[in-house]
Parts: sequence; structure tokens; C-alpha cells
Amino acid sequence: MSKELSIPITASPAATPATWLRNGGIVLCGSALAAACAHVVLPLYFTPVPLSLQPLAVLLLGLLLSPRLAAATMVTYLAEGAMGLPVFAPAAGSLGLAQLFGPTGGYLMAYPLAAALISILWRRTRRDYVSALLAAAAGDLLILGCGALWLVLWIRVPAPSVLAMSVLPFLPGDALKIAVAAGMVVGFLRLRRHAA
Repeated sequence: MSKELSIPITASPAATPATWLRNGGIVLCGSALAAACAHVVLPLYFTPVPLSLQPLAVLLLGLLLSPRLAAATMVTYLAEGAMGLPVFAPAAGSLGLAQLFGPTGGYLMAYPLAAALISILWRRTRRDYVSALLAAAAGDLLILGCGALWLVLWIRVPAPSVLAMSVLPFLPGDALKIAVAAGMVVGFLRLRRHAA
């Protein structure tokens, strides 16, 4: 079985300073990846939700990290954004908590749960490409569902209209992100196995 970035964050006596340091580095690098992906954005004229690469980062982190570490990375990312750091996708005139509770808040707040769900599902499989696809797809559907529900509450329009604004336009791009994330992680694991 291949080694992965799956060191759990625990407060047990067995956790050494080196483990804490490594976990902290992984969390910061993961949140930096999410921030970089958030700035690859394509605004859409018919919805306040832009196309971005943020979900790709969530999918990758969910497949690469343990559930606790994946969730902790995304919680750190949200905390950085809530403090006003420019880590979220650019939005006109809003930063920090205002952006976290804006129209894209449902997607953002789903990230820790989605990353943990992907990690849990992936670890219960044979770790092949199809399993990675299915785990990433489940996490992506959670993100889209939370985003749509949040938008229903935020703009108070009928659910069918919200689906056309918050889910349907993103399905083709998200399908591509799922395929890319699964391919990257499975390829990475194969390389590690051959190198070991």
C-alpha cells in the first residue's frame, strides 16, 4: 500500500513536534493551493457565482489528505478569508466575512465537509481511477448542493431558477475538474509506488 499524506491531527501524547510541524506545513500549503485556484476566475453575467478552480483544490486535497487534515486545511482557508486575506475568488467590494456570507458562502462553507467526505470515501475503496472519480463526484455534489441551498436563502428565488444559476452552469466544468483531480492523484500514487 502506498504512503500518503494521511497523518491525522491529534492531541495524543504520541504526536511529536515534528508531526505538528509537518501537519501545519501541509495545512498552509493546502490553503495556499485553494487561494491560488480561487483567483483563476471567469465571471458569469447571469449569476453572482463565478466559475473558478477552487473546487479542483478541494477535490485534490480530499483525495490526497486524511479526512481530518483535509477538513483542517479547508477550515484554515476559510479562517484566512474571514480575516480579510485575499484568498477567496475576487468579488466586487467584498472581503472577509462579507464575502463568506455573500452569494458564494454556501459553496465556501461546504469545502471542509466535502474534503473530509472525499477523503473518507476514497480511503474505503481500492484506490483506482473510478473510485477516485466517484469520491470526488460525491464531494463536488455536496459543494453544489450547499451552494444552491445557500443561494435559495440568499436571493429568495424559486428553486428551479436557483438551479439554473448555481448548479447547471457548473456541471460541465466540474465534471472536468473531477476527472483531472482523479487522474492527477491516481497518477501520483502510481509514481510513488514505482519510486518506492
